[in-house]
Amino acid sequence: MNKHKNKISIILSWTAVLLWLVIIFSFSAQPATESDGLSKKVTKVIIETVDKVVQIDNDKKSTIDLIQKFDHIIRKCAHFTVYIVLGLLMMNALMRSGVKLFNAFLLAIVFCIAYATSDEIHQLFVPGRGPRATDVLIDSAGAFVGSGVYTLIYPRGVKFSKRK
Repeated sequence: MNKHKNKISIILSWTAVLLWLVIIFSFSAQPATESDGLSKKVTKVIIETVDKVVQIDNDKKSTIDLIQKFDHIIRKCAHFTVYIVLGLLMMNALMRSGVKLFNAFLLAIVFCIAYATSDEIHQLFVPGRGPRATDVLIDSAGAFVGSGVYTLIYPRGVKFSKRK
């Protein structure tokens, strides 16, 4: 029974990785106008939410000006965050598959960097989009953080589960 649960856990972990890769690919497949529109909507929601908490002086700065100013930052934060999640998912799948912690960390980082690179190359073929080395660096940093967090937390989780 335990072997069966372990196999299901491995399959679900790799399925989560594959689904996340599809999500990343689908975002990258959006033409520039569609991608820009989506990111501006997200930026607008963030600015409006912040405005409710910390009153922004609307006389000096219009919401449109703020969206234009912060959209680039929000887009780069999205890159970073999406790859934090990929790093975490990769580490989880590799560890559940029996890969040792240090090797899993290296494999996760290498895979995430390779995927980020291929994703930027993919954007060569998307209308209005193009590859950016800075995006690969931001994605790689996110993957490093996600994989690193998993690496730091995993030993504590194993110790906790052995106590029960």
